[in-house]
Amino acid sequence: MNPVILENLASPDIAKLREENGGMLILPMGATEQHGPHLPVGMDTLLVEKVCQAASAKTGVPVMSALRFTVSQGHTPKWPGTFSLCHGTFISTLRELAGWAEATGWKRLMLVNSHFGNDAAARVAVDQIRLEYLGKLQIGLKHVFQLDDEIWSAYTDDADDLHANRAETSLMLHLYPELVMMDRLSTSDDADRTRDTVFSYPVAQTSLNGVTGKPSDATAREGAELFERMTDRLSEILEIGKKETPPLDEAEWKNSMPERLV
Repeated sequence: MNPVILENLASPDIAKLREENGGMLILPMGATEQHGPHLPVGMDTLLVEKVCQAASAKTGVPVMSALRFTVSQGHTPKWPGTFSLCHGTFISTLRELAGWAEATGWKRLMLVNSHFGNDAAARVAVDQIRLEYLGKLQIGLKHVFQLDDEIWSAYTDDADDLHANRAETSLMLHLYPELVMMDRLSTSDDADRTRDTVFSYPVAQTSLNGVTGKPSDATAREGAELFERMTDRLSEILEIGKKETPPLDEAEWKNSMPERLV
C-alpha cells in the first residue's frame, strides 16, 4: 500500500476516508532547529514525515501535513537555522487543528512527535483537547523515540540529553544520506554535560557545537533497523487506536463536559 497523504487528495475523497479506520488522522510534529554541524535543520520533520507515511502505508490511516515550526526555544538563537514558536502558540495551534478535525467529521487524532522540545506543550494541548471534545474526538500523543524501550535505549545510549547524536545521525544516514555532511561527522561529537546537574539548561549552556552525543559512531544499518522498528511499532499502535474506546461506558461520563474549564 501507498501512504494516504491528506494534502494530495481532493475533498470528496477525504470525505470518504472519515468513515474508514475509525475516523483517525495522524498529525506529524517535527521542528526546524539546528542539528549541529553535520545534520540539516529539518531533521526532526524529515524523520517524522517518513515514519508517519510508512505507518500510513501499513494501516491506511491518513497523514496530515507535518508541523515544521514548533517549540525549539531551548536551542536559543546561538546557531542559525532555528525557528521556534512559543509554547502558548504551539498549544493553540494544536487545539485549533483538533477543532477543525472534529468539526469536519473526524473521530480520532493521533499526534506523532519527533522533537523532545514539543513534549511539555503537546501534553498540555492533549489535556485540554480531550476535555474540550469529550465524547467527540479521541486524542493521543506518541513520540517516535519512545515507541518502545528498545527504541528509547538506542536513542539514549550515547547521551541522556541527546541531540544530533548517533541514533539521529544513523536515521538520517538511512533516510537522507545526501543531507548528512560526512566531512564534518568525525569532528561533531560533543559530551553530555547534564548528567550531574540539578537545574535545567538550554543547549547553548551545555553544548559547544549544538550536538550532544557521538554522531561519529552512526551507521546507515543502525538507522534502517531503528526506522523499521519505529514504523512497525507505530503501525501497531494505530491499529489498536482504530477501535479503542474509553474504558468506561458512556453512561458513566456523558455528563462530564467541563466546557467552561477549557
